[in-house]
Amino acid sequence: MMQEYVYVMAGNAFALGDAQGDMTADPRVPVGLFSFDTRFLSHWVLTVDGQRLHALSRDDLTYFETRFVLVPGTASHYVDADVSVIRHRSLDDSFNERITVLNHSAGPAEFTVRMEIACDFADTAEIRQPRPRRVEITPLGQEGELRLRYQRDRFCRETVVSSTAPVEVDERGMTFRIRVEPNGSWTTNLHVGMLIRGAVARDLRASLEAHRRRVSRDMREDLERWRARAPELVAEHDDLRRAYEGSLADLAALRYTPLAHDAPLPVGGLPWAMTLYGRDALITCLETLPFTPELTPATLRTLAFAQGGQLDDQHDEEPGKILVENRYGENGVFGEAATSLYFGAADTTPLFVILLDEYERWSGDVELVRELRHPTRMALDWIDEYGDMTGDGYLRYQRRNTRNGLVNQCWKNSPEAIVDRTGRQPAFPRATCELQGYAYDAKLRGARLAREFWGDPGYADRLEREAAELRQRFNRDFWLPHREYYALALTPDGEPVDALASNMGHLLWSGIVEPDRAEAVARHLVGPRLFSGWGVRTYAEQQRPYNPVGAHLGAVWPSDNAIIAAGLRRYGCDEAAARITTGIFDIVRLLGSPIPETIAGYRRDLTRYPVQLPHAGRPQAWSSGALLMLLGTVLGLSPCGDNLLVDPALPQGFGRIELLDIPGRWGHADAYGRDRALAGRGSRLRPG
Repeated sequence: MMQEYVYVMAGNAFALGDAQGDMTADPRVPVGLFSFDTRFLSHWVLTVDGQRLHALSRDDLTYFETRFVLVPGTASHYVDADVSVIRHRSLDDSFNERITVLNHSAGPAEFTVRMEIACDFADTAEIRQPRPRRVEITPLGQEGELRLRYQRDRFCRETVVSSTAPVEVDERGMTFRIRVEPNGSWTTNLHVGMLIRGAVARDLRASLEAHRRRVSRDMREDLERWRARAPELVAEHDDLRRAYEGSLADLAALRYTPLAHDAPLPVGGLPWAMTLYGRDALITCLETLPFTPELTPATLRTLAFAQGGQLDDQHDEEPGKILVENRYGENGVFGEAATSLYFGAADTTPLFVILLDEYERWSGDVELVRELRHPTRMALDWIDEYGDMTGDGYLRYQRRNTRNGLVNQCWKNSPEAIVDRTGRQPAFPRATCELQGYAYDAKLRGARLAREFWGDPGYADRLEREAAELRQRFNRDFWLPHREYYALALTPDGEPVDALASNMGHLLWSGIVEPDRAEAVARHLVGPRLFSGWGVRTYAEQQRPYNPVGAHLGAVWPSDNAIIAAGLRRYGCDEAAARITTGIFDIVRLLGSPIPETIAGYRRDLTRYPVQLPHAGRPQAWSSGALLMLLGTVLGLSPCGDNLLVDPALPQGFGRIELLDIPGRWGHADAYGRDRALAGRGSRLRPG
């Protein structure tokens, strides 16, 4: 049986523990308190009179706050417990735990309450086998503090634990010897400050009172403002409304402000990707433009600021390239991993251009388009100057960092993800099919920006000509007429890599597919080899490498399916898009929010329940955003000048839904639709 883990999170900080709230380091899971890719607590265990506690109940109040009700001993003693403990946990810039001990007996009682505390300051990337570190531990009994500190050159991290109640402090934790009156209670607040010092000094500690005020006021108010700015969903079925509201809450939880920046953007997700991932952030923003457009400007500006400016093999950096990962951990700082600024992705750069153009279509923010003219042109130049590695006009990848760089630099980035139907891996550099779609789309969108906002019609003409040539060449070289689908990739010699995979759904989204081939592609996407009943698998059945629990060789990803559904609707394949939407929403209906990053690709009629994978993150920004994108897709939301077009094609069983106050350049708009059983559609626009 899978271990249950409970989390609180805020920005890129999170605390992950067991069902009782205890945190004990586990090589399989990043248990503990983390911030900026460093573990600030690796051991945090509460006992009463030497006994571990067991949970009676838990109340997850918000993503940053949870409460445990606990008793000492085993389950057989619950009914006779004379003492119980309420453990109230919250997290913002710092970690706070309020412990309340309740005496249920008729007489006064004395207890020894102990919090065992340790920290290994492990880098997130080395959780499976943390390196030994010399941690300086300083108990300060008079101040009621325990300080744990690690320093390596200018890299310094420190954990400071303090208590509001009298406490005995030693190198291994804190002890409270208390007396509680009959039916009385005792309380202390434990506060864990996290200090980060280095090339950029930042003290993440907060005073206890300021911390409590922020948790009780600022973070709740911020969450309410976030929800209020998003459109309101009115639905006949509560499942839809709950899924929508859950996705909004998850996206709120996954916002963070990078060091040296002042606006939040989405992290990848819990637990392994609590930092900026360029691909995840760009796709999340594309998914959520009709709902939470405020994420996009900060994401674009941050990625433009960090854009590649040189040739650097260690970080797979090239001029104009958009980064894929930005971490603050020790391994990246000292070059032991390439993650401080890592550029090993071929898709982030065209996606950057696509997002900027799409954001302007929704928002009318011309100033941002003009502000980012230079980085956008650098990105477009990169596609041809560095992305076209063999001179055949296709966007390819091959890692520069041969020691620990990513082998596959597309969204399916596991080492064995790109294989043909027999399991053979193509040589490098590889040209996967969806990369060509992204490049095609980026050129067309760059042409629009150049013509309408940058005053450069000659550059626009060139980009449009290149896009047309790419489309013609792609449909000649990638199409497998005997299979009636597009090859997964091309080898360096131009030979097709024959495999039926979900990648071709992204081709529909980009618009590179010839219209007379769209129906054949759609049949494959929702046919029994690719469609599991929950969604489109990453890799089809009846091929040797297929594995229903393989992340990129058979599993189902909501983010992948959202893009595929949008592509299907672009080509008028409404029924296929509705099937995918129903399957993905059924996952969240059965599992609840947050929706996992991926589920197993077993046939739905075999398992009858979505099978979660142990490596799948939850919540994940692009998975939560996928539900919003699917909703926008079946409502047919599309900006057209200063108007919002609405063309609903809701799946059967959705009933009537209304999406109110959709933000955009038109002010705010309402959209409504009915499922196919009711056969109706419509929209209303209203000014500001």
